[in-house]
Amino acid sequence: MTEDAIIIGGGFAGLSAALQLARARRRITILDTGEPRNRFAAHSHGFLAQDGRPGRDILADARRQLAAYGTVTFRDVPAERLEGEKDAFSVVAGDGRRIEARRVLLATGFEDQLPAIPGLAERWGKTVLHCPYCHGYEVGGGPVGVLARTAEAARFAAVVADWGNVTLFTNMAPEPDDAALAVLAERNVKLRPGRVTAIADGPDGMLSVETGPGIPTLIKALFVMPEARVRSAIPAERGLTLKETPIGNILHTDDTGQTSLPGLYAAGDIALGPANISLAAANGVKTAVFLHHSLIWPAH
Repeated sequence: MTEDAIIIGGGFAGLSAALQLARARRRITILDTGEPRNRFAAHSHGFLAQDGRPGRDILADARRQLAAYGTVTFRDVPAERLEGEKDAFSVVAGDGRRIEARRVLLATGFEDQLPAIPGLAERWGKTVLHCPYCHGYEVGGGPVGVLARTAEAARFAAVVADWGNVTLFTNMAPEPDDAALAVLAERNVKLRPGRVTAIADGPDGMLSVETGPGIPTLIKALFVMPEARVRSAIPAERGLTLKETPIGNILHTDDTGQTSLPGLYAAGDIALGPANISLAAANGVKTAVFLHHSLIWPAH
Protein backbone atom coordinates (compact mmCIF):
# COMPACT_ATOMS: atom_id res chain seq x y z
CA MET A 1 0.00 0.00 0.00
CA THR A 2 1.29 3.46 -0.89
CA GLU A 3 1.75 5.76 2.09
CA ASP A 4 0.82 9.41 1.95
CA ALA A 5 4.24 10.22 3.39
CA ILE A 6 7.38 8.61 4.71
CA ILE A 7 9.21 10.54 7.42
CA ILE A 8 12.90 9.72 7.65
CA GLY A 9 14.03 10.59 11.16
CA GLY A 10 12.11 10.39 14.42
CA GLY A 11 13.54 13.34 16.32
CA PHE A 12 11.69 16.48 17.34
CA ALA A 13 11.13 17.73 13.80
CA GLY A 14 10.11 14.36 12.42
CA LEU A 15 7.67 13.47 15.19
CA SER A 16 6.15 16.96 15.23
CA ALA A 17 5.55 16.62 11.49
CA ALA A 18 4.12 13.14 11.98
CA LEU A 19 1.59 14.38 14.53
CA GLN A 20 0.15 16.92 12.09
CA LEU A 21 -0.20 14.34 9.33
CA ALA A 22 -1.61 11.71 11.67
CA ARG A 23 -4.27 14.12 12.85
CA ALA A 24 -5.16 14.73 9.21
CA ARG A 25 -5.78 10.96 9.02
CA ARG A 26 -2.96 10.46 6.56
CA ARG A 27 -1.07 7.19 6.30
CA ILE A 28 2.56 7.67 7.29
CA THR A 29 5.59 5.53 8.04
CA ILE A 30 8.37 6.86 10.30
CA LEU A 31 11.87 5.43 9.86
CA ASP A 32 14.16 6.07 12.81
CA THR A 33 17.40 4.66 14.23
CA GLY A 34 16.88 6.01 17.76
CA GLU A 35 19.99 8.22 17.79
CA PRO A 36 18.87 11.85 18.15
CA ARG A 37 21.50 14.56 17.84
CA ASN A 38 21.11 15.56 21.51
CA ARG A 39 21.64 12.00 22.78
CA PHE A 40 24.91 13.02 24.46
CA ALA A 41 23.17 15.51 26.77
CA ALA A 42 21.55 14.22 29.95
CA HIS A 43 18.82 16.89 29.96
CA SER A 44 17.13 19.31 27.58
CA HIS A 45 16.54 22.95 28.41
CA GLY A 46 14.66 25.86 26.89
CA PHE A 47 11.75 23.77 25.55
CA LEU A 48 8.54 25.25 26.95
CA ALA A 49 6.89 23.09 29.66
CA GLN A 50 9.62 20.44 29.28
CA ASP A 51 12.58 22.32 30.77
CA GLY A 52 15.08 19.98 32.40
CA ARG A 53 13.63 16.72 31.08
CA PRO A 54 15.87 14.24 29.25
CA GLY A 55 15.36 14.56 25.52
CA ARG A 56 14.89 10.80 25.16
CA ASP A 57 11.97 10.89 27.62
CA ILE A 58 10.23 13.62 25.63
CA LEU A 59 10.67 11.66 22.40
CA ALA A 60 9.43 8.46 24.07
CA ASP A 61 6.25 10.25 25.16
CA ALA A 62 5.80 11.57 21.62
CA ARG A 63 6.13 8.07 20.14
CA ARG A 64 3.57 6.67 22.58
CA GLN A 65 1.10 9.42 21.68
CA LEU A 66 1.65 8.91 17.95
CA ALA A 67 1.18 5.15 18.29
CA ALA A 68 -2.45 5.83 19.28
CA TYR A 69 -3.15 6.99 15.71
CA GLY A 70 -4.08 4.04 13.52
CA THR A 71 -2.50 5.47 10.37
CA VAL A 72 1.02 5.69 11.85
CA THR A 73 3.65 2.96 11.41
CA PHE A 74 7.05 3.00 13.10
CA ARG A 75 10.01 1.13 11.67
CA ASP A 76 13.22 1.25 13.72
CA VAL A 77 15.54 1.05 10.72
CA PRO A 78 17.43 3.60 8.62
CA ALA A 79 16.49 4.66 5.11
CA GLU A 80 19.15 3.37 2.74
CA ARG A 81 17.97 4.81 -0.58
CA LEU A 82 15.32 7.08 -2.03
CA GLU A 83 14.14 6.23 -5.53
CA GLY A 84 11.39 7.55 -7.77
CA GLU A 85 9.76 10.95 -7.88
CA LYS A 86 6.80 12.96 -6.61
CA ASP A 87 3.68 10.81 -6.15
CA ALA A 88 5.75 7.69 -6.81
CA PHE A 89 8.62 7.63 -4.30
CA SER A 90 10.17 4.40 -3.09
CA VAL A 91 12.31 4.20 0.04
CA VAL A 92 14.50 1.16 0.60
CA ALA A 93 14.80 0.62 4.37
CA GLY A 94 17.74 -0.88 6.22
CA ASP A 95 15.93 -4.20 6.57
CA GLY A 96 15.57 -4.47 2.79
CA ARG A 97 11.90 -3.61 2.70
CA ARG A 98 10.72 -1.18 0.02
CA ILE A 99 8.06 1.36 1.06
CA GLU A 100 6.10 3.38 -1.48
CA ALA A 101 4.86 6.91 -0.76
CA ARG A 102 3.51 10.02 -2.46
CA ARG A 103 5.72 12.35 -0.41
CA VAL A 104 8.90 12.03 1.68
CA LEU A 105 10.07 14.23 4.54
CA LEU A 106 13.74 14.20 5.53
CA ALA A 107 14.25 14.95 9.24
CA THR A 108 17.45 13.03 9.93
CA GLY A 109 19.20 15.82 11.80
CA PHE A 110 22.93 16.40 11.93
CA GLU A 111 25.93 14.42 13.05
CA ASP A 112 28.38 16.77 14.78
CA GLN A 113 32.01 16.57 13.67
CA LEU A 114 34.16 17.65 16.61
CA PRO A 115 37.72 18.96 16.27
CA ALA A 116 40.29 16.20 16.74
CA ILE A 117 41.59 17.37 20.12
CA PRO A 118 42.45 14.77 22.77
CA GLY A 119 39.90 14.79 25.59
CA LEU A 120 37.23 16.73 23.69
CA ALA A 121 34.88 14.05 22.35
CA GLU A 122 34.47 12.14 25.64
CA ARG A 123 33.25 15.31 27.35
CA TRP A 124 30.78 16.23 24.60
CA GLY A 125 27.35 16.97 26.07
CA LYS A 126 28.75 17.20 29.60
CA THR A 127 31.31 19.97 30.00
CA VAL A 128 31.96 20.47 26.27
CA LEU A 129 28.79 22.07 24.96
CA HIS A 130 27.41 23.58 21.76
CA CYS A 131 24.46 25.77 22.75
CA PRO A 132 24.52 28.37 25.53
CA TYR A 133 20.74 28.78 25.31
CA CYS A 134 20.37 25.04 25.99
CA HIS A 135 23.02 24.58 28.68
CA GLY A 136 24.60 27.92 29.61
CA TYR A 137 22.36 28.66 32.61
CA GLU A 138 23.31 25.37 34.27
CA VAL A 139 27.02 26.19 34.01
CA GLY A 140 26.32 28.84 36.63
CA GLY A 141 28.63 31.62 35.47
CA GLY A 142 32.33 31.94 36.13
CA PRO A 143 35.15 31.12 33.71
CA VAL A 144 34.01 29.49 30.47
CA GLY A 145 35.69 29.01 27.12
CA VAL A 146 34.81 29.15 23.43
CA LEU A 147 36.82 27.06 20.99
CA ALA A 148 37.20 28.72 17.59
CA ARG A 149 36.78 26.75 14.37
CA THR A 150 35.90 29.57 11.96
CA ALA A 151 35.83 33.37 12.00
CA GLU A 152 32.25 33.10 13.30
CA ALA A 153 33.72 32.17 16.70
CA ALA A 154 34.16 35.84 17.65
CA ARG A 155 30.45 36.50 17.29
CA PHE A 156 29.69 33.31 19.21
CA ALA A 157 32.06 34.24 22.04
CA ALA A 158 30.44 37.67 22.42
CA VAL A 159 27.06 35.96 22.85
CA VAL A 160 28.36 33.34 25.30
CA ALA A 161 29.63 36.20 27.50
CA ASP A 162 26.11 36.53 28.90
CA TRP A 163 26.67 33.16 30.62
CA GLY A 164 30.18 33.60 32.03
CA ASN A 165 33.61 35.16 31.81
CA VAL A 166 34.75 34.03 28.38
CA THR A 167 38.16 33.06 27.08
CA LEU A 168 38.19 32.64 23.29
CA PHE A 169 40.70 29.98 22.25
CA THR A 170 41.58 30.99 18.70
CA ASN A 171 43.04 27.54 17.95
CA MET A 172 44.63 28.67 14.66
CA ALA A 173 41.32 29.89 13.26
CA PRO A 174 41.22 33.28 11.47
CA GLU A 175 41.87 36.11 13.91
CA PRO A 176 38.95 38.46 14.65
CA ASP A 177 39.01 41.72 12.68
CA ASP A 178 39.19 45.12 14.36
CA ALA A 179 35.40 45.52 14.59
CA ALA A 180 35.05 42.09 16.21
CA LEU A 181 37.93 42.80 18.58
CA ALA A 182 36.17 45.97 19.74
CA VAL A 183 33.00 44.03 20.56
CA LEU A 184 34.98 41.32 22.35
CA ALA A 185 36.76 43.94 24.45
CA GLU A 186 33.43 45.53 25.35
CA ARG A 187 32.16 42.09 26.39
CA ASN A 188 35.34 41.41 28.43
CA VAL A 189 36.24 38.40 26.30
CA LYS A 190 39.88 37.34 26.62
CA LEU A 191 41.77 35.89 23.66
CA ARG A 192 44.08 32.92 24.07
CA PRO A 193 46.13 32.34 20.91
CA GLY A 194 47.79 29.11 19.84
CA ARG A 195 46.60 25.64 19.03
CA VAL A 196 44.61 23.78 21.68
CA THR A 197 46.49 20.53 22.20
CA ALA A 198 44.40 18.75 24.84
CA ILE A 199 41.39 18.96 27.15
CA ALA A 200 41.77 17.34 30.56
CA ASP A 201 40.15 17.27 33.98
CA GLY A 202 41.30 20.02 36.29
CA PRO A 203 40.84 20.54 40.04
CA ASP A 204 37.35 20.89 41.57
CA GLY A 205 35.56 19.67 38.46
CA MET A 206 37.13 22.28 36.19
CA LEU A 207 38.38 21.69 32.65
CA SER A 208 42.03 22.20 31.85
CA VAL A 209 42.62 23.57 28.36
CA GLU A 210 46.20 23.17 27.15
CA THR A 211 47.55 25.47 24.45
CA GLY A 212 51.15 24.32 24.35
CA PRO A 213 53.92 24.84 26.92
CA GLY A 214 52.91 26.86 29.94
CA ILE A 215 50.12 27.00 32.47
CA PRO A 216 46.81 25.56 31.17
CA THR A 217 43.62 27.61 31.35
CA LEU A 218 41.02 26.40 33.84
CA ILE A 219 37.35 26.82 32.89
CA LYS A 220 34.00 25.36 33.95
CA ALA A 221 32.77 24.53 30.44
CA LEU A 222 33.92 24.82 26.84
CA PHE A 223 31.51 25.88 24.09
CA VAL A 224 32.21 24.59 20.59
CA MET A 225 30.57 25.17 17.20
CA PRO A 226 31.29 21.80 15.53
CA GLU A 227 30.92 21.19 11.83
CA ALA A 228 27.46 19.73 11.28
CA ARG A 229 26.88 17.15 8.54
CA VAL A 230 23.51 15.93 7.30
CA ARG A 231 23.02 12.41 8.63
CA SER A 232 21.87 10.84 5.38
CA ALA A 233 23.35 9.88 2.03
CA ILE A 234 20.10 10.73 0.24
CA PRO A 235 20.85 14.44 -0.43
CA ALA A 236 24.10 13.58 -2.21
CA GLU A 237 22.64 10.62 -4.08
CA ARG A 238 19.69 12.65 -5.36
CA GLY A 239 21.76 15.75 -6.08
CA LEU A 240 19.82 18.07 -3.78
CA THR A 241 20.71 21.76 -3.70
CA LEU A 242 22.62 22.76 -0.56
CA LYS A 243 23.02 26.03 1.30
CA GLU A 244 26.20 27.05 3.10
CA THR A 245 25.94 28.18 6.75
CA PRO A 246 28.52 28.90 9.50
CA ILE A 247 28.08 25.38 10.88
CA GLY A 248 28.12 23.51 7.56
CA ASN A 249 25.91 22.79 4.57
CA ILE A 250 22.16 22.45 5.03
CA LEU A 251 19.45 21.53 2.53
CA HIS A 252 18.03 24.36 0.46
CA THR A 253 14.25 24.48 0.88
CA ASP A 254 11.57 26.83 -0.38
CA ASP A 255 9.02 28.59 1.83
CA THR A 256 6.99 25.37 2.12
CA GLY A 257 9.94 23.22 3.21
CA GLN A 258 10.27 21.49 -0.16
CA THR A 259 13.79 20.67 -1.34
CA SER A 260 15.05 21.00 -4.91
CA LEU A 261 13.50 17.58 -5.64
CA PRO A 262 9.71 18.04 -6.01
CA GLY A 263 7.77 16.08 -3.40
CA LEU A 264 10.76 15.70 -1.09
CA TYR A 265 10.58 17.94 1.99
CA ALA A 266 13.08 18.62 4.78
CA ALA A 267 12.56 19.81 8.35
CA GLY A 268 14.54 20.48 11.50
CA ASP A 269 18.25 21.20 11.81
CA ILE A 270 19.11 20.09 8.27
CA ALA A 271 16.73 22.73 6.86
CA LEU A 272 17.35 25.44 9.47
CA GLY A 273 21.04 25.34 10.36
CA PRO A 274 21.64 26.53 13.94
CA ALA A 275 18.54 25.44 15.85
CA ASN A 276 17.22 23.92 19.06
CA ILE A 277 14.37 21.59 20.04
CA SER A 278 11.72 24.30 19.92
CA LEU A 279 12.74 25.52 16.48
CA ALA A 280 13.06 22.00 15.09
CA ALA A 281 9.62 21.02 16.38
CA ALA A 282 8.02 24.20 15.04
CA ASN A 283 9.64 23.71 11.65
CA GLY A 284 8.37 20.13 11.55
CA VAL A 285 4.82 21.36 12.15
CA LYS A 286 5.05 24.04 9.47
CA THR A 287 6.56 21.71 6.87
CA ALA A 288 4.02 18.97 7.54
CA VAL A 289 1.14 21.38 7.00
CA PHE A 290 2.51 22.42 3.61
CA LEU A 291 3.21 18.78 2.72
CA HIS A 292 -0.41 17.94 3.56
CA HIS A 293 -1.64 20.78 1.36
CA SER A 294 0.45 19.44 -1.52
CA LEU A 295 -1.43 16.13 -1.33
CA ILE A 296 -4.65 18.01 -1.96
CA TRP A 297 -3.40 20.62 -4.42
CA PRO A 298 -0.93 18.77 -6.69
CA ALA A 299 0.49 21.98 -8.17
CA HIS A 300 1.94 22.92 -4.76
